[in-house]
Amino acid sequence: MSKIIKDTIHANGIDIGIYTSDFENEYISLTDIARYKSDEPTAVIQNWLRGRDVLEFLGLWEQLHNPNFKPLEFEGFKMQAGANAFTMSPKKWIESTNAIGIVSKSGRYGGTFAHSDIAFEFASWISPEFKLYIIKDYKRLKSEENSRLSLNWNLNRELSKLNYRVHTDAIKANLIPPELTSKQIAYTYASEADLLNAVLFGMTAKEWHDKNPDKKGNIRDYASISQLLVLSNMESYNAILIKQAKPQPERMLLLHELAVQQMTTLSALELNNLPGIEQK
Repeated sequence: MSKIIKDTIHANGIDIGIYTSDFENEYISLTDIARYKSDEPTAVIQNWLRGRDVLEFLGLWEQLHNPNFKPLEFEGFKMQAGANAFTMSPKKWIESTNAIGIVSKSGRYGGTFAHSDIAFEFASWISPEFKLYIIKDYKRLKSEENSRLSLNWNLNRELSKLNYRVHTDAIKANLIPPELTSKQIAYTYASEADLLNAVLFGMTAKEWHDKNPDKKGNIRDYASISQLLVLSNMESYNAILIKQAKPQPERMLLLHELAVQQMTTLSALELNNLPGIEQK
């Protein structure tokens, strides 16, 4: 199971649980939102699900995001919606239509959660004013998340720059005889930097600039956090290989092996799409 990242929205005195498993699709607790209106949130959610407009919205959302959604079962519910005898629960909706937009879990840390698109619609039904409080604090959480990601990116960028200095010191001490000209020294530096660029990005700095003439900076400024982390490790490893007097072709193979291994590991750690709540 993917790692579940949990947080809390604070909206006008109500704490609302939110979780994500991929940092793109957040699931917000309908149970907590419903407590703004009643001490019996389950009944509130079931009453909301009885509406024809609500089911049409849920069905459209699923058709846009869920290739395994069952449209025939959905059409049957839509025909019945609004009738006095019609009842609907999150569990019934999920099991009958194979929906993913709503998630229902039992237990102490369970409840009914919905994708943020759906949760905001539910909040509007509860209270337009309360929805605005939810959105306000939701934006705060997203801003903090973006700040953390930006900080991590900058930290890795600076780490990469630090390792580059260690890397170039190793080149100066082991590859560059005193009699080389400044031009030759500069060429050696660029050659080693491009060796790493070629291994990790598949192109040299010049090739990247030729393909991206409108972009400012260099290829490393547009790297992902994972790429910067691997690049940092590659630069440290390359410095060791240079001190061991490994020839460039051999170093390139060893660095490629390291890059593939580490990028594969980091990819395996990335969070998958959707749903499920960690049981405690």
